[in-house]
Amino acid sequence: MIKLKVCGMRDAANIMAVAELRPDYMGFIFYDGSPRYVGQEFVIPDLKSDTVGVFVNESTKNILKTGVTTVQLHGNEENSQVEELRDKGLTVIKAFSIDDDFDFGRTKRYSADYFMFDTKGKYYGGNSTTFNWNKLKEYDQKVPFFLSGGLNPDNLKNLDILKGMNLHAIDVNSGVEDSPGMKNIEKIKSVMLCLK
Repeated sequence: MIKLKVCGMRDAANIMAVAELRPDYMGFIFYDGSPRYVGQEFVIPDLKSDTVGVFVNESTKNILKTGVTTVQLHGNEENSQVEELRDKGLTVIKAFSIDDDFDFGRTKRYSADYFMFDTKGKYYGGNSTTFNWNKLKEYDQKVPFFLSGGLNPDNLKNLDILKGMNLHAIDVNSGVEDSPGMKNIEKIKSVMLCLK
């Protein structure tokens, strides 16, 4: 069963509405360059879903201050930081920006629990576009991965392309929004139907 991560919320009522759908993961962006940045005073609410803090080139000290238990590293972090965070008991997802020229050999230097494959674009994430999923045939499938990048109920109908791959979860953000940070509940329900 492919798991679901809904990422990029910051409005309290919207967070609780999404939480009622019980996605496997809910992601919160702690990077101030994102339009979905939660802000410095944000405290992750107590949720039934696993909560993920998304960071870009942030110090381990600042990551630990947020109290998250799962960390998504979306910048140019080194494996030494991945190991440091895992030594502290955190689950680590290391994100990679994928285009047609991406070399999956880059993943081999990281000892993360999961990888995330997102579309390479102007931003570290949330570029609202998909990459060529056939590119994932070049990946050795050793570490389970999250698929990200402009995912929505329409393009997720093509998930069969990834059959037999080590796909752990899909990560939706901009493709299920009414505006940055505000998720559309009906779109998320449609995504969930695609995963059944």
